[in-house]
Amino acid sequence: MKYSNATNYALHTMVHLMLQPERSSVGVQELAQMQDLSPTYLSKILTKLTKAGLIESTPGAKGGYKISRTKHNISFLDVIYAVEGDTNLFECSIHHEGCLIENVMTQAEENMKSELESKLLIDIAKKAESK
Repeated sequence: MKYSNATNYALHTMVHLMLQPERSSVGVQELAQMQDLSPTYLSKILTKLTKAGLIESTPGAKGGYKISRTKHNISFLDVIYAVEGDTNLFECSIHHEGCLIENVMTQAEENMKSELESKLLIDIAKKAESK
């Protein structure tokens, strides 16, 4: 199981934004430079995070991006869903009633989703800040 690079960049971007003072914005150029990405590529990720309501964009010369929700309410799963969508990882290719393999895989996914939902980005941001 592997998440896309976009999810990796989105998580790092979100942590960086959480470390900023309240109401301050960070430009796409700075965010892209921080991760050695093209601003165009990062803009596509930022658009997904904006559409999911995790960040907001302020246009203009002094504009940029900032967290739009309460920082203590943003989980890893929120960011993953914003980038990857919320479809299941496993889908049984043999369509029959009560597939035991599908039951195991579905339960494993639910456990993983629960774990990722319980992990908050603010906790990682605090650890990063203390270093």
